[in-house]
Amino acid sequence: MPIIVNLDIMLAKRKMKSNELAHAVGITTANLSILKTGKAKAIRFSTLEAICKTLDCQPADILEYEL
Repeated sequence: MPIIVNLDIMLAKRKMKSNELAHAVGITTANLSILKTGKAKAIRFSTLEAICKTLDCQPADILEYEL
């Protein structure tokens, strides 16, 4: 898939664990894992907004389009 999810990179930069992010955003760790591995087919804007707010980043820091 040409969309790359760089959530692990942002978590490492912010020194945050996946379960901490999942709790802060209000999603399950299983759903966060699906997103991190790139297996998700979609993401709600509200979830993306919550992730960006929690990690203090932009959507482009998390999602990348590969040609």
